[in-house]
Order: sequence, then C-alpha cells, then structure tokens
Amino acid sequence: MENFIYYSPTKIIFGKDIYKDVGTIVKQYGKKILIHYEGGGELIKKIGIYDNVIEALKKDGIEYKELGGVVPNPKLSLVKEGIKICRDENIDFILAIGGGSVIDSAKAISLGVVSKNDIWDFFSKEIQATETLGVGVVLTIPGAGSEMSESIILSNEELKLKRVCDSEVNFPKFAMLNPEVCKTIPKYLMGCGITDILSHLMERYFSNTKNTELSDALMESAMRVVVKFGKKIINGSNDYNDYSQIMWAATIAHNGMIACGRVADWASHRIEHELSAIYNITHGEGMAIIFLAWMEYIKNEKGEKLNKFFKNVFFVEDLEEGITILKEFFKELGMKTKLKDKGIGEENFEVMAEKALFGSKTIGKFKALSKEDIINILKLAR
Repeated sequence: MENFIYYSPTKIIFGKDIYKDVGTIVKQYGKKILIHYEGGGELIKKIGIYDNVIEALKKDGIEYKELGGVVPNPKLSLVKEGIKICRDENIDFILAIGGGSVIDSAKAISLGVVSKNDIWDFFSKEIQATETLGVGVVLTIPGAGSEMSESIILSNEELKLKRVCDSEVNFPKFAMLNPEVCKTIPKYLMGCGITDILSHLMERYFSNTKNTELSDALMESAMRVVVKFGKKIINGSNDYNDYSQIMWAATIAHNGMIACGRVADWASHRIEHELSAIYNITHGEGMAIIFLAWMEYIKNEKGEKLNKFFKNVFFVEDLEEGITILKEFFKELGMKTKLKDKGIGEENFEVMAEKALFGSKTIGKFKALSKEDIINILKLAR
C-alpha cells in the first residue's frame, strides 16, 4: 500500500426536496452569481429544477446572471465567454446546474476569472492552479463524479484536444444531490452515466499496488452495486432508492476515497479523451468501447487481476466469458461497443495515439502503453 494524502472539502447535501435551501447555502459564498447550465436549459426547466433554484435565489436576495450552452465534452470557447461575463458583471460565485460537462465548464470559468494566465495554460502547460472564484453544484445527471473531485476536463475545439487540470482549488464548495431527478434523464444518457461510473472504478481497481485488500473490497462492492442497480434502472425501475444507489456510487467512484493507497491506471481514459476530442462522442459510450479493447489487449499479460475482477464483480470464473458478459452489460445500457458502430474508421488512430501520449513515451500505470500499443488497442476497438 502506498503513502497517501486524502483531501475532500466538498459539502454534500443529499436527498429529496433539497433545492429549497440552495439560496441559503449560496449566500454563504456570494451575492451575485453566474448560473451555468447545458444548452438552453431545456432539461432543467422541463423537470422543474430551474424554477425551484431561481425561486430560492430570489427568496434570499441573490442576484444572478445566466450562461447556458454547455455541450458534452465542454468547450474552451464557452469557458472564455463565461470568464468575460464574470469579470464584466463582478460575479463572485458560480452555480453549476447539470452533470459533469456543466460542472467542469463552471470549474474552468471559476479558475480563469481570477487568473492572469490564459485558461488553456492550466491544461496545456501544466501550470498549477492556486486560486479560484468558487463553484457550487446542483447535480442533474450522475456519472462523471465532478461534483466532488479536483479535476476539470476541457476540450479545445480548435486544436481538437481534450486535457485535464487537477488541483485542490477545483473542488466545489458544495454539491446538492437529489436522486429524484434521475427519473427524468433520457435512457441513453443514463446508460452513459452508469458506464462512466464503472469506468472510474475500473481505472482505479486495475493497479499493480500490493496489499490493497480494503481498497479492493470497497471497489468490488461499489462495482457490484453499479451493475445491479444500473440494470434495474435501465430496465425501467422508477424506485427512488435504486436511483439513490447509483447517484451516490457516482460520487464516491471519483472522489478518491476508496482508492487511497493505490496507483490507478488511467490509460483508457487518456485514449478515450482523444477519441471524443476528435469525434465528439459521448464520454461514457467511448469508455465502453475503449475498455473492452484494452482488456482484450492486456488479457494474456494481466489475466490474474482481470480474473479477480470478473470473479468478484460478475461472479464468473472464465476470463473470456467475463469479457463477453461485460460487453453485454454495456449493450444492455444502450452503449455501442465498437468504433465502426459510431461510424469511426482508422484514419486518426496515429494522431490519437500521439495526442494521448502528450509528450510521454508511455501511458498507463497498470500496463504501460506505447504509441504502438495504443494504435493496436484502437484497432481492436474498430
């Protein structure tokens, strides 16, 4: 087991009917805020979250400006627009209403408002972020885990790059999680979210670190919960408690706590980031495609850990059967499992491999992958 420092300052407010308190909570951090959300806010308006939040903010006398337009794989151009609005309007806090893309976009705006650096420098030049305006979250789609993480993932649409910025200052101040909203999420997006949750756990689970029995057990348990309740939800469950399991699993899968003391892999995420940067496919579906190909590629060398995963999560002893069952699970969630099913060919494999390496010779801590390895995985994904 490795040495570790665990830090997670985000306050979680979980349960039914919590939005009525959002104004009281927000005013602890700001008096004039930016509300940030996806598209034109159609979903949050349809399901009533928007009206509930606005009413609560007005009740507590909080001024607000709005910025929609967030799309999956959030864009640098919108972040720059948000930074300008916040500076021009003297915004002192940002409230993200949405899922991972909205939260990441809000975090990036928050970082850029108070910085003298160009915001992309934090993603491309490894400049350490030390200050941020502050972000609160009203979560609408479980999956990304950004509501309780130090990470921001941002796409530069001009360069067709997708990069990460990790810093302790990126943790949201609070996150409101109401599982009731899951009942209104389109089935495909819910499937993408469930896939993303499992992928975050798998990246951490596949580790070469020894003596991680507690961590292994926690992650295996969490993955079993994701599979069990993911199936129930995708097959029509309308039960609040089923959604509660998935929403909380999404948060703990990415807040770092159950992975303390181990070195995670993250190669599959690095590959998928370049896939979605170029083709703009939904991240969860991209992870289903890449993880299956990655497993096929490493199974002969890393079969022992893969066997443990399938035995303790899917209750199967045979490795090939396990990969097939995982593939069928992704399909049940509505995910494609091959690049050809998304109309993606081999024309950019070399470019994606180079971008995934980002100047390094290899990626991945469980199995180090060279450029050739990455291209071979993409070919298996084809």
